[in-house]
Amino acid sequence: MSGVVADTSVWIDFFAGREATSLEAALADATAVLPPIVVAELVCGASSKRDRDAICDVLAEIPLHATPREHWVRVGELRRRLRSKGLSVSTPDAHVAQCALDRDATLLSRDRVFTRIAALSELRIAR
Repeated sequence: MSGVVADTSVWIDFFAGREATSLEAALADATAVLPPIVVAELVCGASSKRDRDAICDVLAEIPLHATPREHWVRVGELRRRLRSKGLSVSTPDAHVAQCALDRDATLLSRDRVFTRIAALSELRIAR
């Protein structure tokens, strides 16, 4: 596997019409994969039904990363390893990072926490 996983910060820019060239390329190439938590975060942040519907319409076409029990075990292990190196991260951030790690994908992010995760793990990020 490989491809591109984008965190919520990149999707927010995309939906706001700001530059998201790498995400747009991944969508055009059908290589984008969506962490399930990002769906919840985007829908939660939409201020109107119209915006929520538009977000859901776009996201419906993008494959979700599978999250069986083993994925969540790896999320917990990632958090534990990072904490042992002095970095405490939230479960949602660890989940997004683990989605990229599971797929050997590049993570698109504008959030500094992922830069810190990448410095302490195998995570590859692009800004």
